[in-house]
Amino acid sequence: MKLHKYITGVLLGTLLSTSSCTDQLMVEPTSVITNASFWKTEDDAKGGLAGMYVKLRNEAQLNLFIYGEGRSEIMQKSLAGTLDYDRYYLNTLNQAATAPDWIGLYSAVNAANLILKYVPGITFKSETVKNSTLAQAYAMRAFLYFVMVRTWGDLPLRTEPTEGYDPQTTFLDRSPASAVLTFIKEDIEKALQLFPDNAFTNGRSMWSKPSLNALKADVYLWTAKRANGGQADFTTALNACDEVAKADVSLLSDFSSIFKYGNKGNKEILLSVAFRHLESPNNYFDNMYMAVGALPANVDDATKAIVGVSGGNNVWEASALVRNQFVADDQRRNGSFHEIYTNGANGTRNYFISVPLKGQGLVEGGVRFFVDDIILYRYADVLLMKAEAKNGLGQDPSAEINQVRQRAYGTKFDAYKFVNGTKDANDAAILKERLLELIFEGKRWWDLVRFGKAFDLVPSLQAQKGKDHLVLFPLSSNVLSLEPKITQNPGY
Repeated sequence: MKLHKYITGVLLGTLLSTSSCTDQLMVEPTSVITNASFWKTEDDAKGGLAGMYVKLRNEAQLNLFIYGEGRSEIMQKSLAGTLDYDRYYLNTLNQAATAPDWIGLYSAVNAANLILKYVPGITFKSETVKNSTLAQAYAMRAFLYFVMVRTWGDLPLRTEPTEGYDPQTTFLDRSPASAVLTFIKEDIEKALQLFPDNAFTNGRSMWSKPSLNALKADVYLWTAKRANGGQADFTTALNACDEVAKADVSLLSDFSSIFKYGNKGNKEILLSVAFRHLESPNNYFDNMYMAVGALPANVDDATKAIVGVSGGNNVWEASALVRNQFVADDQRRNGSFHEIYTNGANGTRNYFISVPLKGQGLVEGGVRFFVDDIILYRYADVLLMKAEAKNGLGQDPSAEINQVRQRAYGTKFDAYKFVNGTKDANDAAILKERLLELIFEGKRWWDLVRFGKAFDLVPSLQAQKGKDHLVLFPLSSNVLSLEPKITQNPGY
């Protein structure tokens, strides 16, 4: 496991002796780092915590988007081939051509497990800081397992750090998804007890009590609909959303400003994964933009201004099916993507491609860097989760849906005001609202599965209705070769 390590070199001076005595210098080789030698001080704990977030960023760079959105109806092929991403939106995954595997996610789990094992034994200047460190580790572990249980179902449940090679503890059988979900809920409650208040860290890129309550709502909505949690879990999700609202959060009036590089950590953000120029690699928006030189000359000046400096490599883009669901009055259309048309000699406009506007990054020295933070939870997401929970309980979800729509449609809101209907009609409206609000944010696939609509709304799955095993991802050959107790998911 990679940690921030403080390496102290040992300088051996001249051993002085006299005729009457000889001093022997015994030095422990502190340049050899082990967990036993590392986890000693508060600074060591801070280093371990930073390492845990780096591992999360490794997954947020691309993998979290693939797990949470890649298989939905949002994406399609674009200019520069497919880069094999077509296996996601065409849903042709198999053991040989699968998604990223769970090894990176378990590495991040291990980072959390190390914190939870060693930090209780470290003396901190402030017990509040110590408790917050432990709370973040519990929250991170819960989130990572929630990603994995929705992606692969049953999982090896690793609750202690892997610190050496011991087959008895390294190779585990898969625990049932129900047990994993119970464990996730337990970790969430432990973390909630440890966070001292609703404060955010600078940049809102570390776990906090409000972001943990957003995760709690997410988890309980999942179990309400997918694990027979019913009314009790809908109620818990609703209460968690109400707790989020007590924090310093609000909807920004300008939808597009949420995602600007210069506006990171704004009041709508509950938790984001920090990316920084010169510190982190480009994230997944890199493969949705446009390679240098690919923008045709015969596009209008407005498009040239919007696209600006080209960059990335356009291997997938928002599908026509999804783009066409955004009406012109919805500011989320122009805040999420831009369609590029070429102008023909006879005055015709021909569709070329679309580029995302949520993840444009920044331009430095004439080069575009895709280093926007990846948002895991924001307040509009929570409002729509609250609407979903209320609808599950037979309550009117209009207030929350209309809060989101008020911003989206501005002065034209009255024409789009939501009116309470049947439970099924409300659920359909909430699911679509989440599409319009959260496109490119790694939510859509899991939303479709939670609402039970993947086989209805994803074109590549419509002819495969009844093959319920497809809601899970196959395990990679890499995982199967490394973990002898693990067998492939059924159907693959």
